[in-house]
Amino acid sequence: MTPKAWPAPRALKPVDADVTIPGSKSLTNRELVLSALASGPSTLSGALRARDTDLMVAALRKLGAEIDMGADNWQVSKIPCVPHSGPVTIDCGLAGTVMRFIPAVASLYERDVRFIADEQANERPVKPLYQALRSMGVDFDYEGEAQYPVTMRGPAKADGPVRLDSSGSSQFLSALLLVAPLLEADADWLEIELTGALPSKPHIEMTIDSLRRRGIRVEWTSDTSLRVKRGDIQPRDVVIEPDLSNAGPFLAAAVVTAGHVRVPYWPLTTTQAGDAWQSILRQMGQEVDIFPLGTQYGTLCVRGHEIKGFEGDMSQVGELVPTLAAVCALASTPSRITNIGHLRGHETDRLAAIATELRKLGVDVDEGEDYLAIDPTNGWREKLQGPVELHSYSDHRMATFAAIIGLVVPEVYVDDIETVSKTMPDFVDRWNKMLNGGANAQA
Repeated sequence: MTPKAWPAPRALKPVDADVTIPGSKSLTNRELVLSALASGPSTLSGALRARDTDLMVAALRKLGAEIDMGADNWQVSKIPCVPHSGPVTIDCGLAGTVMRFIPAVASLYERDVRFIADEQANERPVKPLYQALRSMGVDFDYEGEAQYPVTMRGPAKADGPVRLDSSGSSQFLSALLLVAPLLEADADWLEIELTGALPSKPHIEMTIDSLRRRGIRVEWTSDTSLRVKRGDIQPRDVVIEPDLSNAGPFLAAAVVTAGHVRVPYWPLTTTQAGDAWQSILRQMGQEVDIFPLGTQYGTLCVRGHEIKGFEGDMSQVGELVPTLAAVCALASTPSRITNIGHLRGHETDRLAAIATELRKLGVDVDEGEDYLAIDPTNGWREKLQGPVELHSYSDHRMATFAAIIGLVVPEVYVDDIETVSKTMPDFVDRWNKMLNGGANAQA
């Protein structure tokens, strides 16, 4: 057993709780970048404070942005066109948005920017983005065989359409879109041509929506190409939506305990991938309702019933798969989750991690190149004996995967629950409050 392994609490009765979810990491980091590139000051309300967003704030400050992180509102002023200082070093940690968005931002300026990262970041794809930036004249200098450390120097200039292999991560395209209005180019529109399948398209629509709300024109010209009108990015006061993907484990708690969880301030219209929980849980036989609170938000209510297995394509909402897999392990029928090969390049190889941890419990799992088939009908819960330690792989979604299992399986331990600080530093406190009724599970 790993020292200081976290004993995942069991639910001794069906969960019945109101749970408020903190702001979206994806939206927070996109709006931080756009605010730092805007023509005037912006204000973010409800922004997420977590390791990934702290790394983004630190990176933008290194590049010259002024960011005042107040208790309720964050004030962001733009990066100066001419850097205040010389070379800088930026720590990407294990944050995909930082290791992809910030090199694109740095490509706008003529200065050396050195990137370092957690060791595990060397396994995450980033080079297709670098290849696109290199085609625009950006230089990259690696210090060894690994991806990090690496130093880059701009500025970038687009002399024609930019080609991008988008198959490894939707964040490659989002990175280019965020800076496209300001890139030096030989035309009024920057054309981007995609090769390879584009995963997680809701995240692209989120980026496009954020740009349009700041006055930038973005148009799909075909299924594999789009263009962005060059021009100033407008400042904006933004209210960050709750993180609907991070709501998943709490909704799963209602499902696996046959309980009832209510999440207020669920946006009635959103580009977030996590909104797919509504259709996913309905397919699995759960009762899902949303009760409007005005015109923008509602309270999402999930009431658990017998769990049916899931079958479907999760290519566009892959970040939900670890939570979904935990629920599938407790279903009454088998599941098959398909088109998720791109998850092998996330914080860890999520397909291998999920398969390994489920097999540790005794669940039958078939791990394919881009699918997981989960069969929980072999009576694994009755056969399981003694404590079991599930590993997080330094991946916040694998840590919460284990917490869900621990609600109904005795003596489950998580080796490193602190990895949830990536997107929800107070997860353990919220989890415990949910189990105690959730009346005070507030942000």
